[in-house]
Amino acid sequence: MRKLKRYLIDKKKEIKDLFVMPRELSFPISKNFVSVLMGPRRAGKSYYLFHIIKNIKKLKEEEYTYINFEDLDVRGVSADDIKKLIEIHEEVYGKTSEFIFFDEIQVLKDWEKLVYSLYEKKKHFIFLTGSSSKLLSKEIATSLRGRVFPHLILPFSFKEFLSYNKIKLNRLDLLSTSEISKIKRMLNRYEKMGGYADVFLDQKIMKDFYMNYLDLVIFKDLVERYGVENTSVLKFLIKSMMVAFSKELSINKIFNNLKSQGIKLSKKTLYNYASYLEDVFFVFYLKKFDYSIKKSEVSLPKVYLNDVGLLNAFSTFSKDFGRIYENIVFLKLKRDENKISDLKLYYYKTPQNHEVDFVIKQGIKVKQLIQVCYNVDDLDTKKREVRALIKASKELKCKNLLVITEDYENSEEHEWFGMKRKIKFIPLWKWLLEGENGKKEKKTKRKK
Repeated sequence: MRKLKRYLIDKKKEIKDLFVMPRELSFPISKNFVSVLMGPRRAGKSYYLFHIIKNIKKLKEEEYTYINFEDLDVRGVSADDIKKLIEIHEEVYGKTSEFIFFDEIQVLKDWEKLVYSLYEKKKHFIFLTGSSSKLLSKEIATSLRGRVFPHLILPFSFKEFLSYNKIKLNRLDLLSTSEISKIKRMLNRYEKMGGYADVFLDQKIMKDFYMNYLDLVIFKDLVERYGVENTSVLKFLIKSMMVAFSKELSINKIFNNLKSQGIKLSKKTLYNYASYLEDVFFVFYLKKFDYSIKKSEVSLPKVYLNDVGLLNAFSTFSKDFGRIYENIVFLKLKRDENKISDLKLYYYKTPQNHEVDFVIKQGIKVKQLIQVCYNVDDLDTKKREVRALIKASKELKCKNLLVITEDYENSEEHEWFGMKRKIKFIPLWKWLLEGENGKKEKKTKRKK
């Protein structure tokens, strides 16, 4: 236990000396719930815990216990060891830890029993992080019977990226021409770099960072955690997803492609691999909207990456800015979906196969329809996007129609086959920095 005691003390000193940048995410803290932070590796889950310690609660060393179960000094410890460590904290600091932070909790064997035993005492504010959505959500739901606040931590948003670069925003309608130009230049950088803070610190390491990230996902998360044996197929699947980002993804087509190359595996195995990649937040799948839940669930999903920087780290991928824009929009909407309890995100296709990029459903109603159109100067492209919106507007009974563009802004009335609709056009940079309808974002109800 002497080694664990030393870890406890040294870790607090380490955290004390860190610079921690605030994040956009905020949520209520209660002893009646366990706060769970989930998201991709290296997206900032640990640093959000440090943000709570240093910036939000300004905790003193005697007020908290922090353990990262991937640290070498705590590898192989048992749940009983951690219970003893919490007791040691009281011996060292003269009081019980009011705040307990368990980082990458899934590494600890039988962690569910430990967390529940601490939770039922109602003496602690408990925070957990993990890089597996299913592992945490299923096991916590079973152990804690829904007494959980889940929160999604993604790489930095564009707004956070600007804040990191010390660009302050007040009212967007009062920005000068030079300020707007600067924001646009920063958006161009964001499209290339993505949102991982490690890349902000040193752009020269971008390619190495993402290569190492892929190795971490493949070998640590998927091979070690799920026992994936065929890593060549896994790499082929990852490459296929990166090629298909912001598009529909057919696992069946990938299976047939592999089969034509003489690669033998079951289709079930390939579906499992695709599920694992979603589980570790490497990708997100977006279902097609249908009033039939069953039809929606079996629909062909669109696939989005957890960060657009993954694309720009590899020169072999074409720079399709329209699809990059769409992926950035998806990540912003995904953050919103995580904040609002009854908000759901889909895409849509009309019976005539006209596609709408995003359907925002809140409660039982479709709240908004969104198209992402990088270049509205191309009249044929603009016409296609607008017609899909108008048709979907009638079918889904929604008149809140938005087109996100590179630089065009206007509010226009369009007509197609006797259907008239008012459509708002807004540049991506402005949409990312505004709340709904051009207003500043307001705090919303959190998921429980």
